[in-house]
Amino acid sequence: MIRGSLHDQCESKALEIENGDPTSYMQVPYWTWQEKISDISRILIKHSSDDCLKFIWPLVKENPKLSNCVVSSRGIEISPHSIPIHMIPSIVDADRKVFMTATLVDDSILASHFAVTEEQIKAPIVPDSAGDVGDRMIFLPQVINTETTDDEIKKYALHRSKHMNVVVIVPSTYRAAYWTDSANLILNTQNLYEGVEKLKAGHVGLAVLINRYDGIDLPGNACRLLIIDGFPDVRRKIDKVRQGILMGCERQSNQVIQRIEQGMGRGVRSNDDYCIVFLVGRDLTNQLYSQGSINKLSPATKAQLELSDQVSDQIKGKPIDQLTDTINYCLTRNEQWVTASKGALASLTYSEENQLDDVTLVIRKAYDLASSNNPIKAASALESLVNSVSDKKERGYIKQIFAEYTNLYDKAEAQKIQMSAVGDNRRILKPIDGIQYHKISGEAFDQAIACSNFLKQRHDDPNKLIIEVNGILDDLQFKEDSSNIFEESLKNIARYLGFGSQRPEQEYKKGPDVLWKIGDLKYLVIEAKNEAVTSTISKGYCNQLNGSCNWFKEKYDETCSFTPILIHPSNTFEYAASPESSTRIMTKDKLDEFVKSVRLFINSICSNNEISNQVAIREKLIAYKLRAGDFEDNYSVKYQVRCQ
Repeated sequence: MIRGSLHDQCESKALEIENGDPTSYMQVPYWTWQEKISDISRILIKHSSDDCLKFIWPLVKENPKLSNCVVSSRGIEISPHSIPIHMIPSIVDADRKVFMTATLVDDSILASHFAVTEEQIKAPIVPDSAGDVGDRMIFLPQVINTETTDDEIKKYALHRSKHMNVVVIVPSTYRAAYWTDSANLILNTQNLYEGVEKLKAGHVGLAVLINRYDGIDLPGNACRLLIIDGFPDVRRKIDKVRQGILMGCERQSNQVIQRIEQGMGRGVRSNDDYCIVFLVGRDLTNQLYSQGSINKLSPATKAQLELSDQVSDQIKGKPIDQLTDTINYCLTRNEQWVTASKGALASLTYSEENQLDDVTLVIRKAYDLASSNNPIKAASALESLVNSVSDKKERGYIKQIFAEYTNLYDKAEAQKIQMSAVGDNRRILKPIDGIQYHKISGEAFDQAIACSNFLKQRHDDPNKLIIEVNGILDDLQFKEDSSNIFEESLKNIARYLGFGSQRPEQEYKKGPDVLWKIGDLKYLVIEAKNEAVTSTISKGYCNQLNGSCNWFKEKYDETCSFTPILIHPSNTFEYAASPESSTRIMTKDKLDEFVKSVRLFINSICSNNEISNQVAIREKLIAYKLRAGDFEDNYSVKYQVRCQ
């Protein structure tokens, strides 16, 4: 259903996923997702009571078309473009909604996550002082001494954990493995809350949290040394896709800073709490210092970091164990330190100016419009936004969203936008190959003239032609419950190649599934068994093909010749079968080769504006092996009969 579209995007990644590589994942192109949404929805509804879906499906089912799908070897993730808050009445109908946080780098998240309006966001309630966050002494050990290694930090953390609870937040299971030899607890989704309760109850030692930067509280002695180890990772696959697209953009930087701020907040949960914080990892250090992200920290965090830098100046370049005396100023509640710490925060205030991101607000608005069945206005809102974005990577990302909503009502225009988006950011989805923005007219000759005439009859815009052919080719697959669509697609695709075609059995209730006229009084008599799964071809299928051959001999005189073609996953007949000697088998591999050749042929014609170029079409029919004489050798194999 979606396999072909992934291979079209990146063959190697698709193969890695099929081979079980846990590190590979791919976004399904939105044009494929939207086209196949009915079939996909049937599958999801069938399994909607399964544990993995029963609490999630209600939020997606109203408009699954407005979702992204990411495929990995471990599963398929479906994520709505925005949280469908309108599906949660308890939030929508609440008389009052209170959102409390001290770590928002971008206030627009209230719109993207909770559909709070821009007007409401612009009127926040802020405390008189920002000095209520608790006491944190924040260090970057690998900035204090650039020679400090991860092993030295781990050894030091283990030493301190003998007398206090040390909590390490890591971005992944892979990184958690590095701490296994020193950890008393490794906390993941399954044992997280049980482990947090142990930390609150008394001394545990060193605990590792896997990718958990928010949603937990570690007050008091539950955590006295907190280590943020490495660049925060995102959990959802769609966020990983976006992270890759926007790497290096200010938008992506803001998201990382918010994760770091949230992580640092785990260890202090009141204004009389205190905690040491280590920010560890050269990737994290680089993000904060080299790329200037440190300036995006909240005023309180920035002030605490600056004060910590001042007290650590005396040990610049020294081994990490030299930090102990400095750390103890905080842990022993040294009076001078406490006074300095509170003083650094006392004069700070929260800004009443909102950090609103127009991109986030418009993306939310577009989703709300599209979910109200108004995709044209949704696309229009995004189109207006595109010209205001200067960062090319971000502009390309927004254009892709613009194209996605446009695809709901104009597939050809969506591909034009997608191609423009790739010009700004090559990390996004590749458009359908060969899209060009020219109308073609003219004539050609022989198979080429028949091909050209039909193509021009279908569309004078090559964009729409490519989209149409790709839709037909996507239905030429071996799968259950698809025989009717398969046969219709097989009939239709012949005409795009300059051949005549019928479905005699459907149209006249007798004859082969599909009949192709390939020129010079030659024909292909085709029986399509694309739903078959057996390792041999049954006698019944053989008899059907033989019957279709007899039908052809009855209907056409001796001047006409034909080749019997059976489409089946196996090329071996069972022992009792007696096929016509000229029978050929189109196996799955051969079907895939045929589909690929047709796709390349059509894309090549359209991308070079050659629908009316008789010489070019003839050359491409030869190059892609799509002439009448090419089918037997290139897209079918000889049959075998199993021995008794």
